[in-house]
Amino acid sequence: MTLSRADLWSLEEYAQERPAFRQKVLAHKKNRQLALGEHARLYFEDTLTIKYQIQEMLRIERVFEAEGIMEELEAYNPLIPDGHNWKATFMIEYTDPAERAVRLGELIGIEDQTWLQVEGFDKIFAIADEDLERDNADKTSSVHFMRYELTAAMVTAAKGGAAILAGIDHPNYTIPGFTVAQEIRDSLAADLQEAKLN
Repeated sequence: MTLSRADLWSLEEYAQERPAFRQKVLAHKKNRQLALGEHARLYFEDTLTIKYQIQEMLRIERVFEAEGIMEELEAYNPLIPDGHNWKATFMIEYTDPAERAVRLGELIGIEDQTWLQVEGFDKIFAIADEDLERDNADKTSSVHFMRYELTAAMVTAAKGGAAILAGIDHPNYTIPGFTVAQEIRDSLAADLQEAKLN
């Protein structure tokens, strides 16, 4: 499901709705993030998280004209999963700037080695940074946008309760596969829709 202008509040409405909406989104996000070791994390997006991002951007930038609102919708709608995939923001998190600079140089290509897996099926490696290239010959970015495409059989299994695993196969940051916590698994399964047979 993508968002339209009709799904958004005006700036005035959002000023009233924001405290309660923000609490709802923060509670929702607790089951939408997955730590991959100490220094990497996936933040899974969905309609609610993206609506919050758009409303916050409109608020910060004081955008109320139709053209500006449409630009934000066009920028953020591609981050909403469409029933047969998971979409996430992948963050490499080192608090010390000097250490971060060194690590980003060592972790080139990590976004392509980060995977999810529905139990009983092959690993699903991320399709990363479809909007623009985020690394170069010297370093990777600390932020990547990821899409994990599932087959129909994977969707059915995940909806049916199969475990979801995650890991990273990069030689300089290896996270052996582990089972995702139940509440995160359930939140991710809710993103999926089984294909309807004609």
